[in-house]
Amino acid sequence: MKRTHTCGELRECNDGQSVSLVGWIDSIRDHGGILFVDLRDREGLTQILFDPHASSIPQEPLNQLKDESVIEITGKVKFRSEGTVNHKLQTGAIEVSVARLTIHNISDTIPFPLEDEKADKVNEDLRLTHRYLDLRRPRNLNRLK
Repeated sequence: MKRTHTCGELRECNDGQSVSLVGWIDSIRDHGGILFVDLRDREGLTQILFDPHASSIPQEPLNQLKDESVIEITGKVKFRSEGTVNHKLQTGAIEVSVARLTIHNISDTIPFPLEDEKADKVNEDLRLTHRYLDLRRPRNLNRLK
């Protein structure tokens, strides 16, 4: 696995660059065949775009993707359109249009959500049983850093 950048470091100055990222799928949104995936690593989050009209990636592997799966992508950084900029993210002004996809692992369905607000309501025994997941929660990850 070779990455050129972490998911938290791409900015507007990287527009037009070809990059490779590796990380966990944080969320997937399907907008009529165009998939928007938030890719996460320990440094941050980047939105990636799977557009079937702009790449030759077959639809079959895309249908298998789910949260917490590990993927590697290569693509071009581009500005997001004006109305779609996410000001809550440091990388919210850009997205990566995917040209190549490697699936390293398809995750099983996770036993509890990893968002801090939702995971705090989960039984502590369940969280401790799956502490490898609990450590991926933002609050716990920041404590480790």
